[in-house]
Amino acid sequence: MEKIIVFKCGGSSVDELSTQFFTNIHSLMEEGWKPVIVHGGGPAIQNMLEKLNITFEFVDGLRKTTAPMMEVVEMILTGEINPQLTRKLNKNGIKAVGISGSDYNLLKAKPINKEKYGQVGEVSEVNANYIKTILEEKIVPVISPVAIGKDYSTYNINADTAAGAIASALGAKRLVFVTDVPGILKDEKLLEKVTENEISTMIESGIIYGGMIPKVKAALHGLQGNVPEVMIINGKNSEPMINGQLKGTTITNKTGVATK
Repeated sequence: MEKIIVFKCGGSSVDELSTQFFTNIHSLMEEGWKPVIVHGGGPAIQNMLEKLNITFEFVDGLRKTTAPMMEVVEMILTGEINPQLTRKLNKNGIKAVGISGSDYNLLKAKPINKEKYGQVGEVSEVNANYIKTILEEKIVPVISPVAIGKDYSTYNINADTAAGAIASALGAKRLVFVTDVPGILKDEKLLEKVTENEISTMIESGIIYGGMIPKVKAALHGLQGNVPEVMIINGKNSEPMINGQLKGTTITNKTGVATK
């Protein structure tokens, strides 16, 4: 299995990524890892929609995406956040290229329910060979979660879902969710390793609560492909790697909890 590691950065976290985060990416590459970055952009999209007085609604937790809204989605994801993150990587000495999921059929999609959700799609196919070609050149692909449909219309893809689909298609060894928290805490101590079953118990008991629940559930969803483990790390207050390992919580489908 290739040492491919996929990072999912939330749109709001891109502005706050620490210098140490980029240093860690550089260190991973020196150790033979091949990073891929997928980013979101929900808050920035919502701000622009409000500025343009474009009304929107959420249906079952998904922002219904009309054709005019899709133009804004592409403008923010591919035109603003993607180049911004790519520039930061290059500034920190990491060769990176920004691409849209709609480029070269990188992400193919089908609508979830066009009447209900508009142009919100789910990934039906990933052009893994294209991504691997970029990785072979020791370049980090920075991917915006916009996909292309059979009719060549574009679709808005949830960034967590896109990252999971890309990681699974690439056979990545690890999928990392970059957040504003250090990982899962119990009694103010970081849980370094947890399992799916243990997470369910911790949600029920209230150890995992509030805004941490969707972060953890997104990470769990990443395990549904053929990705052996997912991580939650802090991108804002990143800690240096220790013995080649990122600091955070690793989630697996095996048993055993370790705290530090």
